[in-house]
Amino acid sequence: MSDWLETHLPKAVLAPSFIAIMLFVYGFIGWTAWVSFTRSKLLPRYELKGTVQYEKLFASPRWDTAMDNLFVFGTLFIVIAMLLGLLLAIFLDQKVRSEGVIRTIYLYPMALSMIVTGTAWKWILNPGLGLENMVRGWGFETFTFDWLVNPDFAIYTVVLAGVWQSSGFVMALFLAGLRSVDEEIIKAAQVDGIPTWRIYSAIIIPSMAPIFLSAFIVLAHLAIKSFDLVIALTGGGPGYSTDLPATYMYAMAFSRGDIGQAASSAMIMMMVVFAIVVPYLYSELRAKHD
Repeated sequence: MSDWLETHLPKAVLAPSFIAIMLFVYGFIGWTAWVSFTRSKLLPRYELKGTVQYEKLFASPRWDTAMDNLFVFGTLFIVIAMLLGLLLAIFLDQKVRSEGVIRTIYLYPMALSMIVTGTAWKWILNPGLGLENMVRGWGFETFTFDWLVNPDFAIYTVVLAGVWQSSGFVMALFLAGLRSVDEEIIKAAQVDGIPTWRIYSAIIIPSMAPIFLSAFIVLAHLAIKSFDLVIALTGGGPGYSTDLPATYMYAMAFSRGDIGQAASSAMIMMMVVFAIVVPYLYSELRAKHD
């Protein structure tokens, strides 16, 4: 009896979670994929109609804007967050005073939800309430910072808020990587008279390639599924100048009553995520196997 319990009890405990995941994750992915090949509108239809939704999606100027915005936001967000996080990590790696306090300050934004971050930056960047109003109150009457309401620059406010929240997390990853480097190698390089900047650029940073890859995967995932930050900060506007695929999908599903378009955009988003994550997982599994 005890052997039977030892063999089957773990399976019985895990079975409800496994069933729930299969139903509510993979089941709904399958349902979304099916609906994306139908002519569903406000209510789902299940008669397959080919790729009509995808043809409509790729012909939509709003979807083109969303994908362009994703490229701009994703590129700037990932590059700036990684560069800033690396610089902050190198700074803290110098054993500065009050490192714990400074590290906490840098990490604090990660404790906030994207909704809070977006709302806070919306106040800061509001021309009538925030930075522009404050600087003009100092006597600089001609100062203008209207990115939040300027369709050509609004997407960069999303980048600014996203970097502010995520760079501390990247810093923590890089700092852990810096602290894991063998100090004997660093001391030997210092004895040889190699300058500090050269030690970091030629020895330490190249050895952190797996951490760079992990940070890239996390940031890319955050960029692709960004929704609440955009909704809180710009609402997708002005117009739909700051639309991202996630906000486009939401608008189609809940504002425009077009479930088929929402499903097709969701499948494209999933394919983009897979295109990033699957090669990473393959390389990790292959490295462990070797």
